[in-house]
Amino acid sequence: MSALPVYRWRLAPDGYATRRQLRAHGLRPGGQCVAAQLERPRRRRPPLVAYLYRIDLALPVRPMTPARWAALAAANRARRICPACGRDAGYVIPTSLGTCVPCAYPDPDGSEGNT
Repeated sequence: MSALPVYRWRLAPDGYATRRQLRAHGLRPGGQCVAAQLERPRRRRPPLVAYLYRIDLALPVRPMTPARWAALAAANRARRICPACGRDAGYVIPTSLGTCVPCAYPDPDGSEGNT
């Protein structure tokens, strides 16, 4: 197993791209291994590392089919259902709360509505 070539930040040769850069061009790594790595030095901390993939081996992004759109919509809909009260919150429930805001912070006097 050979070591990965390491390049300094902004000094990688042409023909390499990060995952985000590939995605911006409508490509994906397509199962290829990491080809190189970028390192951005930082003071008093370890360097930031970005993995690079070869652009010539990248494959086009798979298109969204109607079934994939439906699965994505169902997953997003499930993230809006409060597990405590079972209502659709109308927004994605924060994982920090785990429930909708009214269930997480119930009104102490029991009244609902604006004052």
